Amino acid sequence: MSTDLTRAASPERPIPRRPQLSEDVAGSIRQRIVTGVLQPGSFVRIDEAAAELGVSATPVREALVALRGEGLVEQVPHRGYRVNELSPQDVDDIFWLQGTIAGALAGRAAGNITTEHLGRLTALTDGLRAAVARSDTESVEYYEFEFHRSVNKIAGGSTLAWFLLGAVRYTPRVYATDRQWGDNAVRSHEELIEAFERGDAEAADDVMRRQFRQWDIV
Repeated sequence: MSTDLTRAASPERPIPRRPQLSEDVAGSIRQRIVTGVLQPGSFVRIDEAAAELGVSATPVREALVALRGEGLVEQVPHRGYRVNELSPQDVDDIFWLQGTIAGALAGRAAGNITTEHLGRLTALTDGLRAAVARSDTESVEYYEFEFHRSVNKIAGGSTLAWFLLGAVRYTPRVYATDRQWGDNAVRSHEELIEAFERGDAEAADDVMRRQFRQWDIV
């Protein structure tokens, strides 16, 4: 069984046409796997995927090789790439890893926080709140990403932030369409800012870990 990636990915923007697309294609297919759009056992064939995504075969081939290295797909001779099963434990481990790293970075950030930093984080939280209220999925993703990126920059842990970015690749973006998740995220940001204002590293770590646990959709 093959899957029509265009129909399955209708909420997302088409992949932009650029010379180097393999990472974009890998990200697109990866999201479909972790959200269950591409079911275990289904096939992603290079020519079909290239036509459906509007790219050449080369970036699709490179993307599938990368995803095979991640254990998300396996190559079946003469048939293409078959999607492997991502177990509930796999997903739980992904969120645990993200929460652990993000919590450590938040704890570090609590010791570096300034009035300017607090103003930036507050403005981003206000933006997230407004985006959630109007169900603006694109803006929810933007403000959520920028908030956490700002915390990581404040923490100054470039190595940990790099590992966190790698783990975030496996985070299903369906959270951005969930109103309850959005409301909880706003409250989590507010709690984190309060912890930063107190300089409470332990509380900042705990708040961040709990927010990432909300992303567990299994």
